[in-house]
Amino acid sequence: MDMVVNFKKDGTKLYGYVEGEIDTYTASGLREELEAVKITEGMEIKLDLSKVNYMDSTGLGILVAFYKRALREEGKVKIVGLSKRLQRLFEITGLSELMDIETDKKVELSNEGI
Repeated sequence: MDMVVNFKKDGTKLYGYVEGEIDTYTASGLREELEAVKITEGMEIKLDLSKVNYMDSTGLGILVAFYKRALREEGKVKIVGLSKRLQRLFEITGLSELMDIETDKKVELSNEGI
């Protein structure tokens, strides 16, 4: 499957939408798109991965490199829209502790004692 990246700029905010599979074969396209982003001081970047159905370590490496570059250039990156599968991938690699990741954690009520 292919991978598609689209960006939408709104003032000092940049919204990136990634769709498809991020693996060894498609990662170079993601790298090129992210390297082309001109990051300015105070810029807020949201990367929406809600339509990414698969990501391997190559994709993770590219996102980490982009995240580090944004921090060096005094921008902010937030990753949003992770599926449970991708969220787990970020958790087991420890990246969820290092990167700004917005999760959709819902409080579940316990049925115990009812």
